[in-house]
Amino acid sequence: MKKLSLVLLATLAISTATFAQAKKVTAQKKEVKVKEEVKIYNPDADAKADITAAVAKAKKEKKHVFIQVGGNWCSWCIAFHHLVDNTPALKAYLNDHYETVLVNYSKENKNEAIMASLGYPGRFGYPVFVILDGDGEILHIQNSGYLEEGKGHSAKKVTEFLQGWTYEALDPATYAQKDTNK
Repeated sequence: MKKLSLVLLATLAISTATFAQAKKVTAQKKEVKVKEEVKIYNPDADAKADITAAVAKAKKEKKHVFIQVGGNWCSWCIAFHHLVDNTPALKAYLNDHYETVLVNYSKENKNEAIMASLGYPGRFGYPVFVILDGDGEILHIQNSGYLEEGKGHSAKKVTEFLQGWTYEALDPATYAQKDTNK
């Protein structure tokens, strides 16, 4: 009986220590999560003003506007943003050919009027990309899922997508010049 009591006491002590350690680890994970909170999208931004400014600049510079709609809550949105930031060729291509606007969609600000004016792009999930011309007209809404490969977005697929929607790609003069060279 003494042996059984000792075994029970030892088991209780180990269980208590394990529970306390697990609780401590969970608390540490929560602390780290709070510290690592990402702030790529700004719920307080004036999306309409940002888009209007980007459209005006795009028209002047013969570019299009690349709108990335998402939120800080969206791991795929954050991953896409990091892909662009960490792929110099992709980042340069985007900057050279597009004016970029990040439009927040979150519980803090759903940007309902902007989402309506952009053709409700959220129907494809997040992130979702909208291409506008220099007049602010929607050229294309892209479901970003089609730009994935493996466990994330593909820099190659994203670049190919962007190449198909540049000002030059849609300018008839681009092709008229090629036809005269034949």
